[in-house]
Amino acid sequence: MNLFLKEITEQPKALENTLKLYLNEDNLKTLSALKRMLRNNEFEQIIFTGMGSSYFTSFAASNIFSKMGISTFVINAGELLHYNFQVLNKETLLVCFSQSGESYEVVEILKNIPKKVKCLGITNTKNSTLDKKSDYTLYSNAGQEKMTSTKTFVSILLVTYIFAWYINDEWNDSKIKKIKKLIIDVEERINFYQKNISKHIYFFGNIETIQIIARGPAYASAMQSSLMFKEAIKVAATGYFGGEFRHGPIEMVQEGVKTIIFIPKGKTFEQNLKMAKDIANFGGKVLIITNSEINISNNKIKILNIPEQDEFLFSIESIIPIQLYIDEYAKNKGFEAGSFSHGAKVTAVE
Repeated sequence: MNLFLKEITEQPKALENTLKLYLNEDNLKTLSALKRMLRNNEFEQIIFTGMGSSYFTSFAASNIFSKMGISTFVINAGELLHYNFQVLNKETLLVCFSQSGESYEVVEILKNIPKKVKCLGITNTKNSTLDKKSDYTLYSNAGQEKMTSTKTFVSILLVTYIFAWYINDEWNDSKIKKIKKLIIDVEERINFYQKNISKHIYFFGNIETIQIIARGPAYASAMQSSLMFKEAIKVAATGYFGGEFRHGPIEMVQEGVKTIIFIPKGKTFEQNLKMAKDIANFGGKVLIITNSEINISNNKIKILNIPEQDEFLFSIESIIPIQLYIDEYAKNKGFEAGSFSHGAKVTAVE
């Protein structure tokens, strides 16, 4: 088993270990302090920031906080550092995502952060720069990761949701039960798709470029999928919001265009499904990832079903077949997915 696949198969354990952190009362003290400050309106604004996978996680975080009626901003850490730093002129909770805790842009922001700004670090790495310089830290517990992000991505997404649920008085036995079921489902999906992913390789054939579309919290998974295609197997990939794809990019769809669309049950299910049908009707091939029973008879469309029914937890489980697809695609091309040619796991230069 190659290292990329090994880290994919370690995801159920990473999620389990992360959950255990937040079943321990000692580890809930940070969440309790944050809830108290938010309830007391001690912050004029909340900003989520990060780079790469961590930046994508910010979109899911913003979605779940917005659902609770808490207004947030998502700003790429590089843009925040150079072009938006002036927005940190209010009492702010700056939530910095970094799996390593050493991402260059995040570290630079922390060197110059105004005193009125409180920083919450969300990271997989204790004693990292982010951990040490943050006022508060929430940890994932994914273990060491050397290849393109898999288990750190899903575990930090889980921390994000636990954070939101706790703030909203929803961290309870029902949510814990949901997560335990999710962990079982992730393990089953990994085993299932390892055996069945090859037919999806044949559906798309050789890929020179691919479009990946989603709305809502699944957008984090679409962007992470796009990054994995580029980083792990050197295939040009673009992630889109579903609405944005309709505003122009759909004009490029013709015979041979390949697209993945995440279509969970939720507010934009019908819009996403119509998009998939339109792309197929225009000649493109569409792989749908969904938690709904969709009956479509079209040889341009293939459907992958995910059992997770929660629209937010869907963004964790739905990334699994993409990870395994990328691993299998690399094997078919004769190389190992997930290694780095021009950069490194931790980006320490700008």
